[in-house]
Amino acid sequence: MKNFSPLRYEQMTYRKCGKWGLKLPLISLGAWETFGGYRGEEIAKECLFRAFDLGITHFDLANNYGVPPGNAEQVVGKILNEMPRDELIISSKAGYTMWPGPYGDWGSRKYLMASLDQSLGRLGLDYVDIFYHHRPDPETPLEETLGALNDIVRSGKALYAGISNYPGALTEQAIAMMSERGWAPIIIHQPRYHMLDRQIEADLLPVAKRDGIGVIAFSPLASGLLTDKYLNGIPEGSRAAFDHTIGGHRIRGKLDRESFLHSLRGLNDLAAARGQSLAQMALAWVLRWPEMTSALIGASRVEQIEENVAALNNLEFNGEELTQIDRLLELS
Repeated sequence: MKNFSPLRYEQMTYRKCGKWGLKLPLISLGAWETFGGYRGEEIAKECLFRAFDLGITHFDLANNYGVPPGNAEQVVGKILNEMPRDELIISSKAGYTMWPGPYGDWGSRKYLMASLDQSLGRLGLDYVDIFYHHRPDPETPLEETLGALNDIVRSGKALYAGISNYPGALTEQAIAMMSERGWAPIIIHQPRYHMLDRQIEADLLPVAKRDGIGVIAFSPLASGLLTDKYLNGIPEGSRAAFDHTIGGHRIRGKLDRESFLHSLRGLNDLAAARGQSLAQMALAWVLRWPEMTSALIGASRVEQIEENVAALNNLEFNGEELTQIDRLLELS
């Protein structure tokens, strides 16, 4: 077991998942496209160890993360053997395509139960702390999916249930169904949220506030757009330069517009006036909501984690700054 910093809990702030007892660090570390993907095991270990030294206790995965799908859990699982399990929050998810055929996707009881067993095997764990249904399934009754989450928690294979990518109305319906049936509650929702995608402000956040669940935002830096990487366009070797997925095309589409680059530079100037990098201001902006339990970052270098955690040094915004951000975003 590695010796970690004795000061780690003094450097991090933790928030409860809504009304529930589980606390998460304001910055959490995810393995969506990095660990087990385009970064190797040694980089993953460096990042996880440094994150924990900085007080990041929550590591987020899903069944299909990595190349091939599932590799991220395998890579992280080896590293967890060298870390204090009872001080960690490990989450996984199922809901997107994981294996071929009708039982390896969406939200059936068959898929969720089998997927979690596979995830636990790859991670080398007896349980995960949070297990999410990753996206709504239009063909499976909600009670089947939620009933599976309840039974997973009751079995001890997960301590808490969560959902991801559910719209606000369906989130409210799911919370009510769990409560009415005496099932294990949904304590957290994981949506996409960043300065360029604000849909949850009108849709999900009011539900979270009313029903007392936590929210953890994924992609708070908009896949790197809200960093200083793209202030002068697309640098050679960057993700936007080689990513040929739909997401990559969207990034390039924005960066091809001079109006967007103008807004990005304006946001960068405002961040500098606040004593922050653009990435740090973007994270602080996401965390300005009391309903926001944590912001989920990715990292391919230790330095990125250190920079992002330093965002917590200035989380306050005045009205003038928020207005300026809104104006700059309108111009983009």
